[in-house]
Amino acid sequence: MQSNRTRLDRFMSRQLGIKRQAIRPILAQGRIRVDGCIATDVQQAIDQFSHVSFDQKILQNKQPNYVMVHKPRGVVCATKDPRHTTLIDILGVDLLGAPETYQLHIAGRLDFNSTGLVLLTNDGRWSRRLCSPTNKIEKCYRVDLEKPINENYINAFSKGMYFKYEDIFTAPVKLKIIGSHSAEVRLIEGRYHQIKRMFGRFQNKVLQLHRLSIGNLALEHTLLPSQSRKLNCKEVTDIF
Repeated sequence: MQSNRTRLDRFMSRQLGIKRQAIRPILAQGRIRVDGCIATDVQQAIDQFSHVSFDQKILQNKQPNYVMVHKPRGVVCATKDPRHTTLIDILGVDLLGAPETYQLHIAGRLDFNSTGLVLLTNDGRWSRRLCSPTNKIEKCYRVDLEKPINENYINAFSKGMYFKYEDIFTAPVKLKIIGSHSAEVRLIEGRYHQIKRMFGRFQNKVLQLHRLSIGNLALEHTLLPSQSRKLNCKEVTDIF
């Protein structure tokens, strides 16, 4: 996703339909405010959430939104799909309003039949940080399997696995056996079908995959499938 940051003179030039050279004298007259303060520097960085006004007329006043959704089985992790129900469809417009809802994107997808915690936002910088493996944000899943599992799985997952198609080794994955046919899996990457492919090395089919948490943000028991809520400021910052 591309950055939404730009210089103040470029932003004002687009908004007012004038040349960038004309912005400097307007600044000198104190006619432009950014986040409530009189702007003085044409190179000041403006992003999608900067509050910008000109002669007391608001040019931009977009608010960041962060939403958690309990994704049910059979819903596509997409904002648009011609055949299937999407996360935006189940989110609806009541939580944020129509324009804001349709500006959301998904920060970390789940497969069509997988369930659990999914995050949506209109803040590209936040979602890039969230999805980057360099930030080592752990994601926890409950996995139900076709065949029994044993201690050999723990050792194999902890070493990581080589995926020939991408020519990569996965980072080590934590696996905890919680039942004869179920495990809790914690990883910091999100390779394509990674969990299913890792269990596939044992010819053990994943029957159900459910995401329990992302970082320290856990899916609440009170949030039923298809339900959603907004994140508070502490949750948005503490996830890192």
